[in-house]
Parts: sequence; structure tokens; C-alpha cells
Amino acid sequence: MSFKKTAETLEPGAKTLSRKYYTDPIILDQEYENIFQNNWLPVARAADLDEQGTFKTFEIAGESIIVLKDDKNNLRAFYNVCRHRGTRVCVQPEGRFSKSIQCGYHGWTYDLNGNLIGAPHMDAVNDFRKLDYPLHPISVDQWNGFICINLADNPAPLHDIFSSLTERFSQWRIDELEVAEHKMYQVNCNWKVIIQNYCECYHCPIIHPDLTEIHNYMGGRNDMHSGPYLGGYMNFNDNIESITHSGKLSCPPIKGLKEENLARVYYYSIFPNFLISLHPEYVMAHSVWPESVNRSRIDCFWLFSKGIAQSNKYKIEDAINFWKMTNLQDWEICERSQLGIQSKKYKPAPYSGQESLLAAYDKYYLSQLNA
Repeated sequence: MSFKKTAETLEPGAKTLSRKYYTDPIILDQEYENIFQNNWLPVARAADLDEQGTFKTFEIAGESIIVLKDDKNNLRAFYNVCRHRGTRVCVQPEGRFSKSIQCGYHGWTYDLNGNLIGAPHMDAVNDFRKLDYPLHPISVDQWNGFICINLADNPAPLHDIFSSLTERFSQWRIDELEVAEHKMYQVNCNWKVIIQNYCECYHCPIIHPDLTEIHNYMGGRNDMHSGPYLGGYMNFNDNIESITHSGKLSCPPIKGLKEENLARVYYYSIFPNFLISLHPEYVMAHSVWPESVNRSRIDCFWLFSKGIAQSNKYKIEDAINFWKMTNLQDWEICERSQLGIQSKKYKPAPYSGQESLLAAYDKYYLSQLNA
């Protein structure tokens, strides 16, 4: 891996996106169709569905999705649409099906593999065959303990798409980590404002003075600076062990990390909406979901080694609460940014050298939006 200073990879003449990309509902519909319905998206941790019949539902890109464990404990995903008259089959956000899924309108019933097994009085309809009316399937897979779905009809395999990331992240054993905290935020801004905010620390001295005490905002070194995956590392300042309120490790480091990774944090964005931060003793992950042109939902997970969260020996809240504070600082400035972008006087302006990853994100975003 070859790392470059953040400013070294800024494309000459790069400017911010124009106003319409943050305010136009037509653009959002285009994003749903060309981006969110054509990429692998993280929706949950594998541990969230730990038994046969357990399920969760999600609202993604204008679609309602059911993800479940079938009768053989395999992951399945389906559009939440009855094949009879389109009624949503499942109205609960999560739970457990016994052995079947029944639509609450006319009683059409499906097994956990999505096959139609019951359709009252339809045997009187000429040429009706249950096998012709399964729930519409969705591609689903796991990566590093995250359940991911893809709404495209024939997507490339998840592990092929993420192969370049798997080796980079392998030392952190993310698939073995446990969720110590999960928090959902609602933020009044376009989803891309949040992604772009994550991809730079140009704002850190003003918005995050405590974070600036931990690492130098000018010290970013990136090994991925174009395409769908962007990011790199920042070294900790002297006498800093991790990103916590105390600056000390909140628990023992993740086993197997190289010495150099005990003195830095890695930040990566995974197109379109996944943000992952790799610390010496924990991993933090955000997924960002558009709800309208100026409203977003953010799911945030803090992941620690097995048993850490249940132990009274460690102070993991020192890390979790630091990022809760930092998140709120970010959400406030993102909302203020959205308000300004909505003005008719907002015009694209040049990116600074510390915002080279934003320019790279924009370039890839536009290529996918207009694909």
C-alpha cells in the first residue's frame, strides 16, 4: 500500500457540487435508481439475526425490504410485497416468524424461503400455480459481519466487489467483533453532506477541538484516493493511545494488530453510504440513508472484541461518548451547511488541498449517478 498526503491527490480545478445535487427531488430519485438500487449496502450486523425465523425490515431507496434467517439458518432477503395485490406482508420492524409469513390482507402465505404455500380459494382459478408467485428475492450476503443487500437484478458478488478492502481490514477481525452500542440519528441535511463531512478534517480545528488534540488534522495519509473506496490514516499525537476522552485505550487493543496500527486511526468511505473507522481497540461504522433531499438517517455502530462490552473492567464509554459528542458536532454543522446550500446564492467553490477525497467522491458519484 502506498500512502500519499491528502493535498497531493487533489485534482486541479476541483470544485464543490452545484446546488441541485443537494436540493432537487429529481436528483434524489435518480440516486435511488442508479446508486442505491445498484450497490451493495450494509443493513445490519449478522448477530442481529441469530435464529431461524428472525427478521428485520428496512426502507431503502423507496422500497421496503425483509431480511430473515430461513429454516436452515441461511440469510434471505425479499421485497416486502405480497404477490397478490401488492400489500406489505410484514409491518413490524423486527421480530421472528414461526414457520411462515402471512399477508394480513387475504391470507396468502409464504415459507421462509419465499415460496407461496397458501392462497385461499385460488385453486378455483384456471392455471393458477403457487410456484409462479414467490416473494421477489433480493441478493443478500455477509461481509466482515455486516449483512449487505443489493437491489440490482444480477449484481456482482459482494466479496468480489469488496476484495480490495478485505485484506486492508483483516487485522481488525471485524467479523468477530461485537456491537457494544448502536445509535440512530436523524439529521436535517442531504445524505452526501454527511459523507463529505466525514471525508475531510479541514473543519476539525473549528468544529472538533478535542479531536484536534488527538491527531493532527493536516496529517492525513491516504492509500485510496479515487474510485468507490476512499481513505487512509492519521497518526495520533504524542502520548495519545486512542480516540477517547482521556486519550488512553478504553480496553486492550484488538489482538494481532501491527505495531504501527496501535498509533493511528484509519478512516474509509465505501461508496455509496458506508463509513468505517478503525481504531486500535475498536471499530466504528456509520451507514447513511437518504429519507428526503434534506433529511438523512444515520446508523452508528461501535464494535469491540468479544466480551469487552459485558466486562466491568474497561471504560469503553470513554470511546463511545467521545464519538457521540463528535457526531453531534458534525450533525449540527451539516444541518447549517444544508441551509446555506439551499440558498439561491450558493455557487460551487474550489476545494482545498485538505478536501481532495471530497473531490474524488464527487467524481465517482457523478459517474454512477449518470451511468
